[in-house]
Amino acid sequence: MAGGGVGYHAAMSTSARPRRSFGRRLGRGLLWLLILLVVAALLAWWRAEPRPDHPYLRDVLGPGPHVHAHQGGDHLWPGNTMVAFEGAHALGVDVLELDVHLSADAEVVVIHDATVDRTSDGSGRVASLTLAELRELDFGYRWRPPGGAPDAFPFRGQGITIPTLRDVLETFPEAAVNVELKVDDVRLIAITCDLIRELDRELTVMVASFHQRALREFRQRCPGVATSAGPDEVRTFVFLNMAYLGRLYAPQAEAFQVPRRQGGIEIVNSRLVEGVRERNVQLDVWTVNEEVETRRLFDLGVGAVITDRPDLALSHLGR
Repeated sequence: MAGGGVGYHAAMSTSARPRRSFGRRLGRGLLWLLILLVVAALLAWWRAEPRPDHPYLRDVLGPGPHVHAHQGGDHLWPGNTMVAFEGAHALGVDVLELDVHLSADAEVVVIHDATVDRTSDGSGRVASLTLAELRELDFGYRWRPPGGAPDAFPFRGQGITIPTLRDVLETFPEAAVNVELKVDDVRLIAITCDLIRELDRELTVMVASFHQRALREFRQRCPGVATSAGPDEVRTFVFLNMAYLGRLYAPQAEAFQVPRRQGGIEIVNSRLVEGVRERNVQLDVWTVNEEVETRRLFDLGVGAVITDRPDLALSHLGR
């Protein structure tokens, strides 16, 4: 009995040693893997390059802060019309911001919505109407100033039609223009790129979109044109920056165009401003119409505000 017990314990001890040895080797392997991952992260931290200077920001806009007239100043004039762009340009805004869709006959038209119902006296989808049909509509018909009388429509019957992107770029040949692609349409991307090149506007236009794929396609077609970051890019950077890992991010865009808040969370704060500046990217905040908020954002150091009231923002800057 005694001898059998000793043999049993000896056998158990011998068989346990390989298991413990394997466990130690596995633990050391995992530790080395963790060390390698940390080293790789540190290398990426130091090697991730800021965005190179782009002439759109460096030469065309110059030092900020800047004022973008959202749809030309939608609280002052009917948005996305030549009346608005002419008014904003006369005020001296830094950037004319606008939205584009494609008409049924493949014209790049300047309009925010996918339909004409909200902003004209007509109805129907933009993509189903030709440019000639769109230009029969009154795009001043439904506009009224915020807080104005319910029956006050000061631009009705004034002959305000829908402009094309060509109209805007040719009318304001020196102006900086922010073009938002409203749909993920290969034809819209291609025609917009071709038009920018035809009019030699590669250095004075920035292209934005909420469609990440559309931005990737546009960058491939028009690599020399400045772009704003898409939603996936913005989310990635914001989360990394919140974790103090913003330097891991190599930007593919010249600007982040973001709201002040998202889902109840304050996005635009001093940490974001500092992180974006370190990546050599401009921070544009939309849509800012209150004087107090405009002042706070400029004091925080944002690159630009995108506003329906460019007059108020310019006044705050003494312009």
